[in-house]
Amino acid sequence: MNYLFPPGFWWGSASSALQTEGESRGGGKGATTWDSWYASQPWRFHQQIGPDDTSTFYRHWRQDIALLKTLNHNSFRTSLSWSRLIPDGTGEVNPEAVDFYNNVIDELLAQGITPFITLFHFDMPMVMQQKGGWENRQVIDAWQQYAKLCFDLFGDRVKHWFTFNEPIVPVEGGYLYDFHYPNVVDFKRAATVAYHTVLAHAAAVKIYRTGGYQGEIGIVLNLTPSYPRSQHPADVKAAEHADLLFNRSFLDPVLRGEYPPALVALLQEYDQLPPCQPGDKALIAEGKIDLLGINYYQPRRVKCRDSAVNPAAPFMPEWLFENYEMPGRKMNPYRGWEIYEPGIYDILTNLRLNYSNPRCFISENGMGVENEQRFIEHNQINDQYRIDFVSDHLKWLHRGISEGSNCLGYHMWTFIDNWSWCNGYKNRYGFVQLDLANQQRIIKKSGEWFAATSANNGFN
Repeated sequence: MNYLFPPGFWWGSASSALQTEGESRGGGKGATTWDSWYASQPWRFHQQIGPDDTSTFYRHWRQDIALLKTLNHNSFRTSLSWSRLIPDGTGEVNPEAVDFYNNVIDELLAQGITPFITLFHFDMPMVMQQKGGWENRQVIDAWQQYAKLCFDLFGDRVKHWFTFNEPIVPVEGGYLYDFHYPNVVDFKRAATVAYHTVLAHAAAVKIYRTGGYQGEIGIVLNLTPSYPRSQHPADVKAAEHADLLFNRSFLDPVLRGEYPPALVALLQEYDQLPPCQPGDKALIAEGKIDLLGINYYQPRRVKCRDSAVNPAAPFMPEWLFENYEMPGRKMNPYRGWEIYEPGIYDILTNLRLNYSNPRCFISENGMGVENEQRFIEHNQINDQYRIDFVSDHLKWLHRGISEGSNCLGYHMWTFIDNWSWCNGYKNRYGFVQLDLANQQRIIKKSGEWFAATSANNGFN
């Protein structure tokens, strides 16, 4: 079968500042939470590779953008670094950072690649974290200055803006499950961080709209469909709770301008509501987006709890459900994630039927594999498994579009093997192989396949 996509479909990939730039303390940049955490606990990072050793985009941006062109990208998403642009979080702007980002944006446009720019991709400036990070409303004030600066500096050329990438992840990692700094386990603080992130998002959207910038603004959410083990009412309810906490806590505010009443009632029941202020509701209503980025990697399968909760334990999402490992599921054994291609279709269908079919695109989808060197043939990684992964997801995406979903593009994670937080370079995701020793870049078989797919606007 021939899978053709609509005219003007966005073919590209996604990355982030912290995971690719390197020069984490160079070029006048201030420290992020990652720099400080790595300095104090390097053993928590795979092979003790920290954020200074990322994919050297800061030095090799021109070469890397030429590779994007070779891969037939017509669009590319990356992020700006708050701590690079404003090293102290507020105040003085770093002119070297302004030059760098101007060069990157201009070169992308010169190569016919549309820049999609994210303002925040997990990289809180340490000076802001020391004030409490997203727990502190003063940080939202500083963030608004940063957002306006970015729109003013680059908004003449950047027409697709995103406030946050996967805002639920710093909530989960930093305040529930101990895989991001500040390594807190406290649901109420997590809820406050999530709530203030929504306020920060809405404030940036309001600045963009009132500033009269020519373009559109959205957010990138990792949407993970929640599937119940069975249709037993207890399992169905467990899946609804997981969906409320992990998907709808951000999806509803940014698409509907309000929180789901069921989520508010749930947090109220367990005394976990964050403190609210007058004016918050009106601000959240102004945060409705023009464009939704969807990151999809895996489904969430849940069941009702089979055992009683320890009343002395801290309140956690798992009080309301348990994760369920479905027998016979297809796995990516390296990442420990289930591969479930219809999930991408289910997300689009849910958006079409329940959220007025918003303009959206797949902003990330990808497959991390360990030790890819074993697949080298004739000096190139033969990652047929990645071609199969992408094409199988694209088939379900195509079906969603054919049924009327307003999906405008597909961005793969990622363009070049990059640093992945505490995992370092353990799992490789790129279309392009990166040799850490000599920084050599070699296009993988999947990169050639993707270039052809983009050129043909589809595949057979």
